Amino acid sequence: MQAFLASLARELRYLRHNPPELFAATALPLLLLALTAWLFSAGVPRGLPIALVDGDRSPQSRALARGLAAAPGIAVVAQPDDLESGWSLLRRLEAYALVHVPHGTRDTLARGGTATVFGYYNAAWQTPGESAYREIQAVVQALGAELASSEVAQALGPGRVRPPPVEVQRTVLYNAAGSYEQYLGLLVHGAMLHLLLCLCAIAAVGRELRDGTAPAWLEACGDRPLAALLGKLGPYLVAFTGYGLAALWFLREWRGPGIAGSYLLLGAAQFTMYAAYAAMGLLFVALTRTMTVSLSLAGFYAGASLAFANVVFPVETGSAFTRLWSQLLPFTHYSRVQQQQVYFGTPWADAAASLGILACFVLLAGGLGAWQFSRIARDPASWGRR
Repeated sequence: MQAFLASLARELRYLRHNPPELFAATALPLLLLALTAWLFSAGVPRGLPIALVDGDRSPQSRALARGLAAAPGIAVVAQPDDLESGWSLLRRLEAYALVHVPHGTRDTLARGGTATVFGYYNAAWQTPGESAYREIQAVVQALGAELASSEVAQALGPGRVRPPPVEVQRTVLYNAAGSYEQYLGLLVHGAMLHLLLCLCAIAAVGRELRDGTAPAWLEACGDRPLAALLGKLGPYLVAFTGYGLAALWFLREWRGPGIAGSYLLLGAAQFTMYAAYAAMGLLFVALTRTMTVSLSLAGFYAGASLAFANVVFPVETGSAFTRLWSQLLPFTHYSRVQQQQVYFGTPWADAAASLGILACFVLLAGGLGAWQFSRIARDPASWGRR
């Protein structure tokens, strides 16, 4: 315990007299969390620009235009005269989607036929494009239901109009509002924090080799490398777990409907995930003996965690490497626990496998890193590398 406390006190003294690293471990994470919270504060997209090409110029097409203008998720920013002008708007990224009402739509409805309204969206900007298209689809469907009871019934007779024999009832579970704040905000916060934690852990351990102070540090801790490492990394683990839980509380309790599961379990999962990334950072330093190379490896390893965590992009149908890489990232296993506890409130037993994998990261990477670091710490050949 004395070795742990001596290392802890030494690290805190260093941070107190080193403003850049203190900023990176305290103010920077909070500023990034605040910035991200502000970016996602709108919750759902509003006023996405679209264009309308009305080739029919009929009461029905004008009713569609009014419906599109009233939809909160989209805004009709242009009504070009022809499709070619509409394509230009899409190419210039002045609109995410284009609605085309072809000439003859009114005549088709008057004959009791089924008219087609064309909707095009820019899949190169998938999220806003699909969001705009969903709004367009909802407006067209609402207009279609209204016309079925007026235009078509007038042409064919009321007895000929009936609801479709089979339809789908769509029910959205767990994030019914489709809020990007509640979906992506939680994930982005965790992704940012574990990357910053990994960088802070590498800086804390790597500077002892860079500055040649590792022997003095270990001697002050009674030549107990494991206790010295725990004391050095402990403040970062506690601080970042606090940041993560505070961000979770803000998004779910202050801005959202609360969580379905346990904050205690989420806290344990967060602490274990941060410990896993600290262990990986220690391993990078111990293997490379160079702080800058280790920081680069951390950016490669932890920087892309969100993309491979199977929460934004599905990895089940990806290549074997994609699936393997996903499993080699602690964030993948933490995010599973987070989704379970935030949305579903699943029993603790369902999180046991993910927590066990996170613990294996800590034990294997941390154990190997601590053993290797204790071997190189007193080797002058390991000192002074930038």
